[in-house]
Amino acid sequence: MEIASVIVDVPTKQTDRVFDYIIPEQWGGVIQPGMRVIVPFGPRNIQGFVIGLKAESEIKKLREILEPMDLEPVLNKELLELGDWLTDHTLCFKIFAYQVMLPAALKAKYEKKVKLAADTAVTELPLQLQPFFEHEDMLDWEAALKNGIVPLLQKEAAKGQLEVIYLVKERVKKKQQKYVKPSMTLAELSKEIDRIPANAEKQRQILRFFIENYHEIELRKLVSEVKTSTSTVKALVEKKLLTEFEMEVYRNPFAHRTFERTKPLPLTDAQQTAIAPILDAIERNQHEVFLLYGVTGSGKTEIYLQSIQEVIEKGQEAIVLVPEISLTPQMVNRFKGRFGDLVAVLHSGLSAGEKYDEWRKIQRKEVKVAVGARSAIFAPFENIGIMIIDEEHETSYKQEEMPRYHARDVAIERALNYNCPVVLGSATPSLESFARAQKKVYHLLSLPNRMNNQSLPSVEIIDMREELREGNRSMFSRKLFEMLKDRIEKKQQSVLFLNKRGHSSFVMCRDCGYVMNCPNCDISLTYHRVNEHMKCHYCGYESYVPKHCPECNSEYIRYFGTGTQKVEEELGKILPEARVIRMDVDTTGKKGSHERLLTDFKDGKADILLGTQMIAKGLDFPNITLVGVLSADTMLHLPDFRASEKTFQLLTQVSGRAGRHQLPGEVIIQTYTPEHYSVVLAGKQDYDLFYQQEMLIRKTRQYPPFYYLSLITVSHEQLITVVSEMEKVVKHIRSHVSSGTVVLGPAASPIPRINNRYRYQCLIKYKREPNLIKILKTILDQYQKDTKSGLQVSIDVNPFILM
Repeated sequence: MEIASVIVDVPTKQTDRVFDYIIPEQWGGVIQPGMRVIVPFGPRNIQGFVIGLKAESEIKKLREILEPMDLEPVLNKELLELGDWLTDHTLCFKIFAYQVMLPAALKAKYEKKVKLAADTAVTELPLQLQPFFEHEDMLDWEAALKNGIVPLLQKEAAKGQLEVIYLVKERVKKKQQKYVKPSMTLAELSKEIDRIPANAEKQRQILRFFIENYHEIELRKLVSEVKTSTSTVKALVEKKLLTEFEMEVYRNPFAHRTFERTKPLPLTDAQQTAIAPILDAIERNQHEVFLLYGVTGSGKTEIYLQSIQEVIEKGQEAIVLVPEISLTPQMVNRFKGRFGDLVAVLHSGLSAGEKYDEWRKIQRKEVKVAVGARSAIFAPFENIGIMIIDEEHETSYKQEEMPRYHARDVAIERALNYNCPVVLGSATPSLESFARAQKKVYHLLSLPNRMNNQSLPSVEIIDMREELREGNRSMFSRKLFEMLKDRIEKKQQSVLFLNKRGHSSFVMCRDCGYVMNCPNCDISLTYHRVNEHMKCHYCGYESYVPKHCPECNSEYIRYFGTGTQKVEEELGKILPEARVIRMDVDTTGKKGSHERLLTDFKDGKADILLGTQMIAKGLDFPNITLVGVLSADTMLHLPDFRASEKTFQLLTQVSGRAGRHQLPGEVIIQTYTPEHYSVVLAGKQDYDLFYQQEMLIRKTRQYPPFYYLSLITVSHEQLITVVSEMEKVVKHIRSHVSSGTVVLGPAASPIPRINNRYRYQCLIKYKREPNLIKILKTILDQYQKDTKSGLQVSIDVNPFILM
């Protein structure tokens, strides 16, 4: 008797363990670890992941697996083991660890079919299977189960004769297109042409086409090439001269684009020096973490491309992560241009179906490179030769819900399994990574100069308080206004960057200072001009904009804050001749709009590109000679110890968009805190000095990279319950950790109430605390078992957001 150990799809403490199921005889030898199965669980049937097989179980009465959901495992052995590591490191349920590795299409409701592989004839199948595929090349899984032929199908699938297809209801279907091919030999076709009556000239043309091109062709393509109609083709199909059939085609999100093939560029001396150790590690199959620290425009991408080339030539695969917002068409162009169809691209702009198809290309070994945002780190390759994380300092590499993993940690863990290098690239590395490089934990590679030794743009910092004192109430300083005007006259382009993070438009009364807050959350409502609405970005509460102040009845209730729309309006007043392209959440919501707007800008259809942080990265246009930062300090005042670091990184990144080619670049940074070191040093683009200064502050205040952090948040509808439970938690932790560990709290969270639940938190700072994970696990277990009390506890072992 064979028994499968299954993790079931019920995310609770009680079910977060292995359940044993008997594998019924008809599935003997069929079910393997990494497959999804349907199992009875209580009164219902649910999906589960098989994580192992064994011969016996301690449990006497076992139920049977109902049926497999896959013919081949969707998770390979290495990903199954990675699931264990994720569970331990992020304190999540095992089921979450496995689900995060799969595309959304495999998490939905599904219909399943078995299909003949593209180049298999029905006659090549065993006799028992032939009748099922005689009339169509697709068989329902239900029918396969009823007829008891799954084990046979499995054997044929292993030979590559059949494949399983998930037709995901509501979510995604495989894309089919009609094709036509000749149903006889060339010689027979030539005879048939003479038999066709003279008045059926179009039919003859079609047959002539097939005599010259003896292969299948998509029906629509045939119709347009021969300039005929589908009814003419149908007539030939009825005469049995042609065969019409459907074939699966991948959804190609890039079908409308052709990628010019590019050749590797000659490397500069600095690039040669930087790439040598990476190529050496690839050659020797050696695990090493490299930090590629190069100023903006120093040619990091070319180093990535040539390292990947090396890996592909060795017959291995590569994973490249880029932040979601810099997955611009430009980035995709670079990889597709160099490696063509060997690249799969995974990002949030694709539909569920497109993502699923890209994932399947990886699983079927049809591609060698996966380029994508955070979750692409789980690409199901089995022979990885390099992992690259571009802009490694980006906080979007950290997932904020279960499992709370950081893509960098996952990359390093996977690379250990494959003995391959990891390359972390950035112009402004995170302090943690740079500190590790200083301590020789990571291998530091530097590119201190821009390509063709261009100088970095000159930066001028404008004190907006001075502007106000001198009577300029506009959001543009006089200097920035003059320079924008100058660029328009010279027919050069400018980028205006509005730092919107941590800065929303709120409504406030100028008489009494009343601010409109959300009734369910302790946070101000955000003003949305499109529909004149106030909205809470945490719980979704909406309200109208009041005409009078609810507190003092004054009419002077206005919204504060600068949105991109407001900037665009003001530009229209002061520079009516400027053509502006605005890029923000509102204008890039539709599929493909992001790409369209950037293409328009590249083609010179606008003078000014105005946007939020989505324009700060990865743009490389020759004609941009001016970058203006409208509000440098909106992030400096957030309750976050990384605020200075994020400000410095963002300002450096956005300055790096200027003067990347022949024309020199200039940058204007407008700020109300011009003396702050992160603004001053971003102006000088002096990362090393910023690093030294910020490290001093981190050391005295006991923050990373000198200390590790863990954040515990407790929430409940009753304030008194939250406070008393949090006190118990803090007491328990203090009694179990060493004296060098700092336990702060209990304290109200920076946003003390969300969705009518009060929130308290406790921050743990520690250097070495080998038992901490165990202590945190006990706390989680304690509260997750007792779900009736309504208390929710969440733990983030390496928090990036302390709100």
